[in-house]
Amino acid sequence: MKLKLGKYEHYKGNQYEVIGVAYHSETLEKLVVYKALYQSEEENLWVRPLKMFEENIIVDKKEMPRFKFIGIS
Repeated sequence: MKLKLGKYEHYKGNQYEVIGVAYHSETLEKLVVYKALYQSEEENLWVRPLKMFEENIIVDKKEMPRFKFIGIS
């Protein structure tokens, strides 16, 4: 399944905008490129392995997505 571009909410509550998927130059691992919507422009770009971005986690004995899609930016 292809990752949707747009806004996501992290399980801790902060919002991010996914701007694309990149490849690690050495390993070809897929990395999600996203920006924090709560930070200033100078420090708001982040990357995370696609597998980790899409995984479910357990919080307070409840399974939930690490990042939940909340809409198009």
